[in-house]
Amino acid sequence: MLSREILGQRLKSLRLSNNLTLEQAGTKFKVTKQTVSYWEKGERVPSFDVATALAEYYGVSLDYLAGLSNNPKRNK
Repeated sequence: MLSREILGQRLKSLRLSNNLTLEQAGTKFKVTKQTVSYWEKGERVPSFDVATALAEYYGVSLDYLAGLSNNPKRNK
């Protein structure tokens, strides 16, 4: 089951470790900075397509983003 809290924490951590502001992340994923903030607070979740793009950009698995795995590596 998707954990909004874990998803938000991981998205924020990944964004910050990539030196992106909320606005830069929003621009990159074609959403507003407020939407990125909502994701990070666990108030909303990205669509599957956006979550896939986030995982691809940050180089992590969807399972990791969703809190289903503690291993960020993607299987190829």
